[in-house]
Amino acid sequence: MIVADVNLLAYLLFGAPETEIAQRVLERDPIWAAPVLWRSEFRSILAAIMRRRGLPATEARRAHELAESLLGGNEYTLNGERVLQLVAESPCSAYDCEYVALAQELRVPLVTSDREILRHFPQTAASPKEFVRDSA
Repeated sequence: MIVADVNLLAYLLFGAPETEIAQRVLERDPIWAAPVLWRSEFRSILAAIMRRRGLPATEARRAHELAESLLGGNEYTLNGERVLQLVAESPCSAYDCEYVALAQELRVPLVTSDREILRHFPQTAASPKEFVRDSA
């Protein structure tokens, strides 16, 4: 199991240069977890893609259903005190610290491309390339 940030999920589902590495992460570990807030973040990404790239609403709904099926049963609500402690220790947003807190709670890696998270939580977070490389 890994904690996957919402961008990794978006890379997996939408054609982007990072799609191939996201697919390799999924092959390496097909059980992805996330804090419940992933849903709102993912819907914001969908809205942006709908507006910028003209993604039809039916395809956006399909992508949302795929994302739900991938994370289904592995969504978590976190202790606010722990999240705020991580915020106090770093310049990362509370949203980002929810992913860090979840990975630490589950004792699994957080796979993310977020440079701030990678810099401030190197014991918890790995980039997709590092995660795939370390499994080889």
